[in-house]
Amino acid sequence: MVIAAILHDVVEDTPRTLENVHELFGQDVADLVNGLTKIDKIREENLIPSTKTDEKLIKSALTFQKMLIASINDIRILVIKLCDRVHNMYTLYALPVEKQKRIAEETLVVYAPIAHRLGISKIKNILEDRSFFYIFPHDYAKIERYLTDNRQSQRLKLNDFISRLVDLLHQNGFQEEDYVIQSRVKHHYSIYAKMQKKGVSIDEILDLLAVRIITDNVMECYKILGVLHTHFRPLVARFKDYIALPKDNGYQTIHTTLFDRDFIFEVQIRTQAMQQTAELGVAAHWKYKSGGLEPKLEWLQAIQHHSDNIEDFYELAKNDLFSEEIAVYSPQGDVYTLPSGATALDFAYAVHTHIGSHAKIAYINKERRPLLTELKNGDMVRIEVGEQEIIRCTWQNAVKTSRARHHIKTECAHKIKEIDKKTSVNILTHIFKTSKREVLSWIEEENLGESLYKIPYKNNLLHEVVTRLKGRKRRALTFNRYTVKKYHFLNIDIYANTHVSETGFDYCCHPKQGDEIVAFYKKGKAIIHHKMCENAHKEIDANLPMLKAEWEHRGINTFKLVVTLENKQGALANFVTFLAKENVNIISIQIDSSNVDLTRYCEVEAEFPQKSINKTRIKLEKLFKVIDFVSTVDAYNVK
Repeated sequence: MVIAAILHDVVEDTPRTLENVHELFGQDVADLVNGLTKIDKIREENLIPSTKTDEKLIKSALTFQKMLIASINDIRILVIKLCDRVHNMYTLYALPVEKQKRIAEETLVVYAPIAHRLGISKIKNILEDRSFFYIFPHDYAKIERYLTDNRQSQRLKLNDFISRLVDLLHQNGFQEEDYVIQSRVKHHYSIYAKMQKKGVSIDEILDLLAVRIITDNVMECYKILGVLHTHFRPLVARFKDYIALPKDNGYQTIHTTLFDRDFIFEVQIRTQAMQQTAELGVAAHWKYKSGGLEPKLEWLQAIQHHSDNIEDFYELAKNDLFSEEIAVYSPQGDVYTLPSGATALDFAYAVHTHIGSHAKIAYINKERRPLLTELKNGDMVRIEVGEQEIIRCTWQNAVKTSRARHHIKTECAHKIKEIDKKTSVNILTHIFKTSKREVLSWIEEENLGESLYKIPYKNNLLHEVVTRLKGRKRRALTFNRYTVKKYHFLNIDIYANTHVSETGFDYCCHPKQGDEIVAFYKKGKAIIHHKMCENAHKEIDANLPMLKAEWEHRGINTFKLVVTLENKQGALANFVTFLAKENVNIISIQIDSSNVDLTRYCEVEAEFPQKSINKTRIKLEKLFKVIDFVSTVDAYNVK
């Protein structure tokens, strides 16, 4: 690894070839250098400068994906690349400001999460702090100023607390050589992230000051924990035993937060072997062979499932790599590590895809609960499954893990494709007034099977298929009766070769503008259903006459926005009135009633006219405090 690290730029920057490296240093070094060279090429090709942050993040995610796949056969490539990136970040000051920010963003999104997953906290902290320095210099300066101004008082508090810990340990039979005590102040980016996530000031961060006690074996860790909890009052909600329930990256430590007079300290307790794993992660096991837990690397293989879809991959990076973790049990005592906020359905998919797709009910700590119940650290979860697969398309955004979301999305895509195929056959059967068997025969003879499912979305394809199948009818005089016309009703367009007098909605489902829909032909009317409606599925399977239906394209974009409103009479009315004046159609609105402070959060889903979105947004941000303003349209799935 050292040789490969020294040679990592040789093939790219000098006349020397990979064959030269192989001849002089052997196959192992050549393979590592080759992997590192591939990463650099991928980065050059895919990570281009951009003025749009979202695009930068997607480009970085694409690089991240390809880099991981390129190095999946040898984890050492990632370790070397992380060290190279640390060196890059220490010399970043020499580059132009625009390049500094771009490389820092790439580092924070791409490389720091890799270091975290490999358990190399030393490198993760360096990469995060150096990136933070260049991306948010003003915020970095504020935190640095606070830490500088309070350094002396913090050091005095830490020293006083450590002195009391030493006395307590000695009183309870520990010798000076039995342990090592370290102390730290939370690093800059970690402070910033906690402030943003919790919405607190730096003074309110509970684990700003921390003490670490390192001892020889696991039994002594628990003895020390007993001493601490006997003499200090612990904050129970923040107690975590990662020795009994290790993280996936191999991290093992007991975390406890203690009240000491007027201050709060986080205390970590671990063994020497755990210290090596926590600091060096996967890299510790080549050097020390300590016999400790090695990081689980299944997440690397999991990347392969997302290799074709950058959106899915970016969700994986965002949800699984950046989130805090909880550990939950199966009834057999198996431990499953999930991101904080994960649901019982996430657990079901974590156990097995079949269990997730057939899950009916969850039992959490032996109590029957809904599948979307959020799990807590230490919960015991049992899933009751049914015989039939259950498709839950509307639950994609309710689950937390990429594994659950990916499988739900795949299951839904497969289900929708099957519905679209059957719908297409029923539309063609109605147009030609013939049997399903004959239409399927024509489709096979014309080799239309591969594109059949696209008919409900593509008008040109419908006309093309009808034109090709006309030839199957022998009487040329009847050709015109198969010509498909467009009928427009308010906000729905219907395509049919028979007269349609009106549209109507059945009682069973209530599709809203933008939902996927299907239409059945009944007594001259087009009856509209949501595509995922169970009653619609029964009618589709019964081969009832169908029509092509779609929402009118009105140049409307749907957005979700979150604003803060003053908690006073008339504030909501003023906000709604503003939206009405801007011709914004409100679909749904929710007020955070739990906040009794001076402000309230208001979450709105609304349709904005395409032509005036930017002007309306500028006015909105001048009059109200806008927390979030995002499109609900999935740019990757626009039909």
